[in-house]
Amino acid sequence: MSPRPLSRAVAAFLAGVRALVDVLRRRARFPVLTEVLQHWLHEQRTIRQGVLALSIGIGITLMAGIVLGAMDQLLEELPGLLVLAPAAIGMRGAIFGALGARLGTGMLTGQLDGSIARRSFLGQNVEAAVVLSIVTGVVLAAAARLMGLVVGFETISFTDLVLVSMVGAVLSSLATLGVVLALTRFAERQSWDMDAIGTPIVSAAADITTLPALIVGTLTLGNDTVSGVLGWSLVVLALAAAVLGLRSSADTVRRVTRESLPILLYTAAMGILAGSVLEARKETLITSVALLVAVPPFIASSGAIGGILSARLSSQLHLGLLDPTAIPKRPAWLEGTLTVLFATVGYLAVGLLTAAAAGLLGYGGPGVVRLIGVTITAGLLAVLMIFAVGYYAATASFRFGLDPDNVGIPLVTSTMDFVGILCLTVGIVVIL
Repeated sequence: MSPRPLSRAVAAFLAGVRALVDVLRRRARFPVLTEVLQHWLHEQRTIRQGVLALSIGIGITLMAGIVLGAMDQLLEELPGLLVLAPAAIGMRGAIFGALGARLGTGMLTGQLDGSIARRSFLGQNVEAAVVLSIVTGVVLAAAARLMGLVVGFETISFTDLVLVSMVGAVLSSLATLGVVLALTRFAERQSWDMDAIGTPIVSAAADITTLPALIVGTLTLGNDTVSGVLGWSLVVLALAAAVLGLRSSADTVRRVTRESLPILLYTAAMGILAGSVLEARKETLITSVALLVAVPPFIASSGAIGGILSARLSSQLHLGLLDPTAIPKRPAWLEGTLTVLFATVGYLAVGLLTAAAAGLLGYGGPGVVRLIGVTITAGLLAVLMIFAVGYYAATASFRFGLDPDNVGIPLVTSTMDFVGILCLTVGIVVIL
């Protein structure tokens, strides 16, 4: 759906909400529902921007799903690549989704002043993202190889995995960084809410750039000696980058690296676990390619919806509008209703668009109704986890003196990478 018809659809929905609120007020009934609908009207700009960003993100990640569907032969020829792919996608989304959230907070707090100097707020945040991308490129390769050894499935060699992972990390990071910087400038000029538009679009950019970048990485394979030398050289480079980030004289670079690395290790673990679940069901997915196409948009939607929640909660914590209590209070629950709204739109769109794309391309699949049933069933399970992880990631990090922008989005998106795959697997089992 193009932006203009989508905007009209959202406007019509909000007009219906406004009319329903008027009726409920006159009859003085269903006060909780009235409060929720009033919150939606108060946050109508967020709804408009969030639905638009989520729709763009789903459309882009659907292309990533089509790429993944076209990789079926490559996935069979290079064992372990399917384990690495979700983790690599999730890592790019975690690193650059957090970067977008930090820049969004910088816009609200006045720290983002337009300077691109290395020691500026923007420059230090970009440097930290580059350091983290290099380090995690090797971390993912090591985790994929270790998982193969532990679980007992075959993978290509460690240095081959390093080459594929690092080439993919560098190429996709450069592209995603460009998207983040362009989006930040656009949001600043148009006075858009970066918390609402950032994560869906950044996650989509990470999805659509990572898979082709990994394919390019596979082109470097072939000579074992060259792979060994280059692979171990890249391991040394990653270690040097880690030391540089952890001991940097720039406060923001050092803080972001120190706070992010433990979370990104968790991200790597969740991504590799998600890939392992896919590897275990590879035969089913390759046989019914439409299900393989649904994986990137479903996972990206889960992470994006959770990212919107986490980014908004993070900004509210920074501004003192939300208390980091153990039990969510009313403002947090109201934010949760926006999450349900975004989830309803997102998962329904994933099912419809995946079925349409699979039909046009002639991919085998379970049919439109059953495919939508899979995504909706999986989405109902996922939305519960999105709220729990999003809220407690943001509030716990804030209570411990950490920046929720460094912790919340990576934790949410990485958790949803794994949980989303599990939910999708449950949906497949229940419906099919």
